Amino acid sequence: MPQVTAASPSYPNDLTAIDPAIAPRVDNQTATGNARRRQTLMTLLNALSELSRDEELGGPDISQQPSFEDDRDVPSVDEHLQKVGAETFHRFQRRINNLDKELRNFSNAARQLGSSVGILSSAFHLRERLTQIAYLFRENAADLFPRKVSHQPKESLVSPNVLPRRRRAKSKAPPHVRRPLVFDGLDPEDFPVQLGLFARDVVTFLHCLNEFPEFTDEAVNASIVAFEGDLKYWASCLKAYEGQFKYPAVQRYLHDLVSEMGEHIESISTSLSMFIEIGVPTIRFAQKHGATNLLNLSTVATFFSAVTATTLQYSFDMTGNPLADAVNAFWFTSMVFSIAAAVNSLLGLTWKQAMYRSPGHRVPWWVLIWIKRSPLVFLVLSVACFSVGLVLFAYSSKQSAVVSTITTVFTAFSNFGLAAVSAWFASERWVFSRHKGKKWLQDSLDDAWDAVTSITLVHFLVELVRSTVISFRVASKRTREAAIQASSTLTNLFSRHSSDNIGASSSENSLPSAASPEGVLTSLRTRRGSDGTFATSPVSEPKSPTIGGSTVDFHMSEKTGSGSPTVSPVSPSRLRFTNAVRSVMMMQQASGMSGFTSPSRSRTLSASLVSPDGVRRKEAVPVPLRTSRAAGLMPKLKGLVATQDLAAHSALVRHLQFSPDGKFLATSSWDRMSIIFHVGDPFTHHRTLAHLSGFVSQVAWSPSGGKLLTKLTRAVKVWTEAGVCTKTIDRHRSVQSICWLPGGEAFMSVEGGDVTKLDLTGKVLDTYHFDRLMIHDVSVTPDGQRLLGVGTLLASGDGLQPSKCRAEKQIIAYNLERKEIENQVPVLHDIRDITLARSGQFALVSYEFKAPPQLWKLEMVKDRLRHDTTTTRLSLRHTYMPKFPVDFAGPSYFGGKDDQLVLCAGKAGDIHIWDRESGSLLHHVRAQALGGDLTCIAWNPAADPFMFATGSHDGAVRIWTSTAPTIPTPEVPPAFVLGRSMRGTPGTVTPHTETSSAFQLDVEYRSESPTTQQDFERAERDGTPRHSESTDDHGGPSSRRTIAFTPPQPFGSMYES
Repeated sequence: MPQVTAASPSYPNDLTAIDPAIAPRVDNQTATGNARRRQTLMTLLNALSELSRDEELGGPDISQQPSFEDDRDVPSVDEHLQKVGAETFHRFQRRINNLDKELRNFSNAARQLGSSVGILSSAFHLRERLTQIAYLFRENAADLFPRKVSHQPKESLVSPNVLPRRRRAKSKAPPHVRRPLVFDGLDPEDFPVQLGLFARDVVTFLHCLNEFPEFTDEAVNASIVAFEGDLKYWASCLKAYEGQFKYPAVQRYLHDLVSEMGEHIESISTSLSMFIEIGVPTIRFAQKHGATNLLNLSTVATFFSAVTATTLQYSFDMTGNPLADAVNAFWFTSMVFSIAAAVNSLLGLTWKQAMYRSPGHRVPWWVLIWIKRSPLVFLVLSVACFSVGLVLFAYSSKQSAVVSTITTVFTAFSNFGLAAVSAWFASERWVFSRHKGKKWLQDSLDDAWDAVTSITLVHFLVELVRSTVISFRVASKRTREAAIQASSTLTNLFSRHSSDNIGASSSENSLPSAASPEGVLTSLRTRRGSDGTFATSPVSEPKSPTIGGSTVDFHMSEKTGSGSPTVSPVSPSRLRFTNAVRSVMMMQQASGMSGFTSPSRSRTLSASLVSPDGVRRKEAVPVPLRTSRAAGLMPKLKGLVATQDLAAHSALVRHLQFSPDGKFLATSSWDRMSIIFHVGDPFTHHRTLAHLSGFVSQVAWSPSGGKLLTKLTRAVKVWTEAGVCTKTIDRHRSVQSICWLPGGEAFMSVEGGDVTKLDLTGKVLDTYHFDRLMIHDVSVTPDGQRLLGVGTLLASGDGLQPSKCRAEKQIIAYNLERKEIENQVPVLHDIRDITLARSGQFALVSYEFKAPPQLWKLEMVKDRLRHDTTTTRLSLRHTYMPKFPVDFAGPSYFGGKDDQLVLCAGKAGDIHIWDRESGSLLHHVRAQALGGDLTCIAWNPAADPFMFATGSHDGAVRIWTSTAPTIPTPEVPPAFVLGRSMRGTPGTVTPHTETSSAFQLDVEYRSESPTTQQDFERAERDGTPRHSESTDDHGGPSSRRTIAFTPPQPFGSMYES
């Protein structure tokens, strides 16, 4: 064998050990690899440069963060939603931890109370259940927001039931000290069961808490009862989604429940904290007070038994006599009762202070009566028997008649008081139990007395006694008044001889002046002297009062001499008159000094920088759009401006819709009219559809555009394109909404929990019933096989109603052929409308108030039970978030080519346009000063370039297009320069491109933001041209423009046939 001289390399990548014979080949390979790396780097640089060009084309004004969801139903991977969802969960986690802390504090405080084992056990079970609930919601949040919330560590799944035996042999901590652990094998499918057990543990804790009759907190009771009702409602509703708790739609609903449940938990924590601070000390004081009473009762019973035993020494040897035998019998019985009272008192004291005693509802009634009532009853019987025996002993020992009589009388008197008080206590207890605390014993006695006095004879006797008493009181009053009058007369006679020496001093006794503040504070202190005179010492020098510009002096004579001047005695009637006049003068002076100042009006600053909920929010970080397709739409969207104002109605515009071919625009209003406009430049009035009664709340064009439906409260009208009413279909129930079938031969009428299929003559073709569901709106797929609806759940499967939380809402996919619900998705927000895209693959759901619209995708999947059939599943694609919280108005709409845009209007006038696929905000039109608050929006599907219409509260309809020609501002008289637009007669059109009216309005845009308004004013002073907010300062029309109003033209109105 030839020996190999070249050593093989020790490591495959060790280039130093390569054979020299193959070195050139290695060099060639290295050069080829470097060239490939260079090529890859150049390709990456080209891609980055192209991406940067796309970003520049998209513009820096896109502040909405893009969504990165793919075709699958990935749970909310948008960064903004991730952050908001994680913050919501962490807030819920803090609330649970706070409640667990309060329960621990309560357990530590309750250990000092008697019968605390029940409340300690229930508190620990409640803490244990909180741990399971927190784990389930954490796992749910970790699936939804994986970048913000982590899964629970596996070590926490250890159950105390599976610990090793040698570890269990150690001494266990008390139940309220051990840390609850998560049960092994806990699954999201256990949500309904765990919520039901949570409700049971909460109620058990409340029952144990109410076992302390010494203190009852109504706040704790109300919060726990409301929480229990909502937990049962959620558990019952979630049973309908068995096997779907891993679906993202159900997971999102569970996450939305976090905020509702967190409010309950926070309320319970606050109430429990107050209970610990106030209730526990109150219960402890009451229990100590009861223990002290029992201890005193035991002491008295022991002392009385000793007294009884002492007296028995004098009578136990007296036998053979019935009287003596009775004495011994009563005293022996008294001693037995006193000993029983002492023993039962100690027994009750021990039972009340016992920590592990059973709660009251778990103890037999006779045990409670024996422990709580027997000591006092036995002591009373002991005293009564001793008293009877003492009376008999006075006679059996042959005492004198006086001693026996006195003993009998005082014993009877004391026993009568004892019996009366005992009867009163027993009666109070009986009245409280019978009337549930609504009446006192005195009220019951008054009712009984009224019933007795209603008898004729008794009533006569009562009136006789009453009249006698009244006569006696009148006579005594007259006698007292005569005595007072005689005393006053004698006093005047004896003091009249000194009246000549009395001097008058007007300066010291005149009433206070109304012109000086000191006079109001002047008071005279009058006292009666020993000789019957009245001495008056002024506190401050009074002045004569001034009334109406004149001065009136009241002088009283005084004695001259040293010391305090005294006033001559006057009659009581004159003194009362003088005091009354003085009081009236002082009140007039006080009222004259008080002035009334008009309240000053203070200016308030605008709160435009604060969100409607009062929280200052940070603006989103601008993130450029990353798709060149959406970037190409932005110039068109930037050019959208209001080009025409249609004075359509005299009341609120309820609904708008363009015809499928884009030639007509139909409007509905609360002024009982629906108007059809012919789309053009400008828009022209086509027909007015008048309704004799009822508000027109919806219009719906047929798929072909030849028919129009108008919805009233209990009727639907069918109109032609020419404005002729062909049929009025009356319905016996309130109509919520209407929608056409794809073929246009019939339509759906939503009426409560039923959806009725009607043809154009009003014939009922079919009815679809939805149990326990109030349907709000429906839409039919293009193939006509399925119906999508949104509604509110009226009751759970068990018939439960929400106690405090919001009712569950559902989005349903209904198979019209099989008449069954294929898929139902729970949502928490108040749902309003559902709209299908023309492809039938996407549904746009609109909500009430500030909840943003959502895009749901319809996916066809195999049925879990019937594998040979397909069913529909709804999956959430996007939640279209606005720049700031907005109160949305009306339903959202698809727009653009192939429904690539999503539009939504705000009640304040904001308009948001999103990209449907990415969920990014492409354009935002700020609130306009012209046109009022918005109520609805509609997109023209056939217009090129873009066009949409908005309705407002003042009845105006505004047309928005991508073309905005600049119009010079003509000179107008100052009288016509106004700050608001003036509407013409309903049905007139005001184009922005021509001015043919008799007068013009120079309308100036006003901004609601203080900062923006200052910028406007500064630009006006500097001569800088201002731009409309709707164009985002990109070359739009000027903020001051002319609106020309044409004189009202007599349009023909077509009424129903």
